[in-house]
Amino acid sequence: MNTADERLRRWLLVLGGDAAEGTGVSLDGRDAAMDAALGALYGGGRKGNGRKGAGRGGDRTAGLGASAPSVARWLGDIRAYFPASVVQVMQRDAIERLGLSALLLEPEMLEAVEADVHLVGTLLSLNKAMPETTRETARAVVRKVVEDLEKRLATRTRATLTGALDRSARISRPRHRDIDWNRTVRANLKNYLPEHRTVVPERLVGYGHASQSVKKEVVLCIDQSGSMAASVVYASVFGAVLASMRSLATRLVVFDTAVVDLTDQLDDPVDVLFATQLGGGTDINRALAYCQSQITRPADTVVVLISDLYEGGIRDEMLKRVAAMKASGVQFVALLALSDEGTPAYDHDHAAALAALGVPAFACTPDHFPEVMAAAVEKRPLPPSPDRTA
Repeated sequence: MNTADERLRRWLLVLGGDAAEGTGVSLDGRDAAMDAALGALYGGGRKGNGRKGAGRGGDRTAGLGASAPSVARWLGDIRAYFPASVVQVMQRDAIERLGLSALLLEPEMLEAVEADVHLVGTLLSLNKAMPETTRETARAVVRKVVEDLEKRLATRTRATLTGALDRSARISRPRHRDIDWNRTVRANLKNYLPEHRTVVPERLVGYGHASQSVKKEVVLCIDQSGSMAASVVYASVFGAVLASMRSLATRLVVFDTAVVDLTDQLDDPVDVLFATQLGGGTDINRALAYCQSQITRPADTVVVLISDLYEGGIRDEMLKRVAAMKASGVQFVALLALSDEGTPAYDHDHAAALAALGVPAFACTPDHFPEVMAAAVEKRPLPPSPDRTA
């Protein structure tokens, strides 16, 4: 097939096979099967973003249907014809456009889908309606996603935070046996005396003994409203990673209009996720009141609020609590989202109010989260981020 025909073929797959009339090019074999899979979801004669019909026969309704066998076959087809990233997008569209959420309560369906963070969010939102016959399959799907995320994120998170904790534990007036000579020499190179071929150690750098070091405390306070599903998944994984570090004491709190402390389940993020209840209202003030009550060493505590800031509680009290925690020495960070998505919808007024208190509010990708935490642990300005919002 020449370049022009290949370009036309691609356009036909975008627009739908019906657009081939009069072009001299037709879709057959694998291309016809791909077109049928797309047409089943988006309808015939797709145009532009693939969501509107414009074929010769006018709009054609999506033909996927709502029976488990036909959906299972379709899921198998799209996995055969498209890369995983496209499969995940098509699955999300099928769930949203065709109302297939109920079918995810069937084990056979769950075994057929391509698992990702968004599918986990959908399953968690269906958690309370999930029959026992499906629950174990759903847990297996969620566990696969969680384990993949841990492999991707854990090593870098531990390494980054270990370095930050190491640096924060340095003491500026060490006893002789506690001096770190390598870092002391590097810190004082400007004081090198050529005539004496020596460095004058104006500033000593050392470490405290491990037994003397005080654990840093991290409180992850997570909004579990429906729009925060991906953030809840990522935060649960990070919570488990942080909890595995002996030099950190990690607490995980989720909230809507009620507050639930899931710290005792942090050894298994899957248990954490199935203990959440996505959806419902939002009372940030109540959640922060609980977190504030758990803080015993403010100067050694980092609080990370993960929320879109749409407050259903008492706004002024929420801001006063944040200001009080800041004044006591707590490092406070507000993440509008912890996900791979773009800039989220959020309450701009509340974000601006937090920024006025010296609390940055921004969306954060999972890959950027370790650097954010490291900066908070070391009590230094947060690193520049393309995700920064307010």
